[in-house]
Amino acid sequence: MKEALKEAVSAASEGEVPIGAVMVCKGSVIARAHNLTETLNDPTAHAEMQLITMATDALGGKYLNDCTIYVTVEPCPMCAAALNWAQVGKLVYGASDPKRGYSLFSPSLLHPKTEVFSGVMAQQCGDIVTEFFKDKRL
Repeated sequence: MKEALKEAVSAASEGEVPIGAVMVCKGSVIARAHNLTETLNDPTAHAEMQLITMATDALGGKYLNDCTIYVTVEPCPMCAAALNWAQVGKLVYGASDPKRGYSLFSPSLLHPKTEVFSGVMAQQCGDIVTEFFKDKRL
């Protein structure tokens, strides 16, 4: 999660919503990404979407069932559905998103075999987003 937080810091320094993610497969980081929605003028350029593309390219296939994604904030429904299609093995996230998180939907948008671990470094992951928006609203 510390590596995902580094990506979130990079996003904030670029004026992006500070969400970062890394993909680990068989003990190695194979991809890292952060939000690029402002940079690319693309509402789908979330950290997870960027990461899926990089990870599948690195592995040479569309399935990530042997991989773990670490993301600083709970994925939105779009990203959760994309993680479903990629059949990601494990999802580890920090801060929950009570307004736009995938967990608001039932049944789950994730693949049935995806293991989920939430609340990892939640305070640090949430604080960076809170501070980002506090600064934007000044």
